[in-house]
Amino acid sequence: MTETSGKTATPERPRSPRRRGPFARLSLWIRQVVAELRKVVYPTRKQLLTYTAVVLVFVAIMIATVSLLDLGLGWAMFKVFG
Repeated sequence: MTETSGKTATPERPRSPRRRGPFARLSLWIRQVVAELRKVVYPTRKQLLTYTAVVLVFVAIMIATVSLLDLGLGWAMFKVFG
């Protein structure tokens, strides 16, 4: 038989972020942000111009739609009430 000490052998767990000091938490946060930014895939210039054009056309269509609805409903209100 082998002798054992009074303590049980448990593997050490990494400390919880709540138990770390403010500078350790800030350092961890910065490292995680940098790691996430390395995963980012930036669009090419051509993709960026295409996406910009699509957004501008969509916004113009929505402006026209809302404007026509506003004018039409305003005209209808003047006919009904006025």
